[in-house]
Amino acid sequence: MVRLIEPKLKDISALLSEMGVLSQRALGLAVESFVNNRPLEHETFTLAEQLRTLHYRVMDLSTEAIARYQPVATDLRFIRACGEVSYGLYRTGRYAYDIVGTVSVFGDLRGCSWEDVIRTSGVVKEMLTQAIEAFSNLDEKLALEVIGLDDVVDGEYRRYLRKVIEGGGERRCEIAGLLIMRYLERMADHANAIAEATLYVIRGS
Repeated sequence: MVRLIEPKLKDISALLSEMGVLSQRALGLAVESFVNNRPLEHETFTLAEQLRTLHYRVMDLSTEAIARYQPVATDLRFIRACGEVSYGLYRTGRYAYDIVGTVSVFGDLRGCSWEDVIRTSGVVKEMLTQAIEAFSNLDEKLALEVIGLDDVVDGEYRRYLRKVIEGGGERRCEIAGLLIMRYLERMADHANAIAEATLYVIRGS
């Protein structure tokens, strides 16, 4: 027997799946922008706006599900977690747009060394992909792996910050890189929050 709340939960899950695809695409555009010095503001802004719209749709459906069906236990935890996941994916798109904006502000950055930034963006991409998969499948092991990777990104950001403070590099490149690293670190925080939301649904705390 299909529960009355089930179609609503499936609608919310479908929206989150769509947001997952869009957020990964936005991150990919951000990386392409600073690696290849491409002005991709319009494309990234469009994705960020789509994510914002979908986030509000998830929140509307979640509120409706709570008001109409008064869910308890696992269903309620799932709905609450969906709000956290939706917000994290929406903010990921926004940070991707901020990265592209940084590239546009600083101009031609092809002479900069992006080794640290590319390495960190790879970890963030892995975190985001795994966090989405962990929540979709309620995979506790995968969620814990995502949380572990957050420490890796934090370490990369702190190392880059120390390098900038010590100086010795081209200041324009260092400042642009630091801003991008900060946005990547915030993306990682949201991927971490999605993993924690997964554990909340599974464990109930």
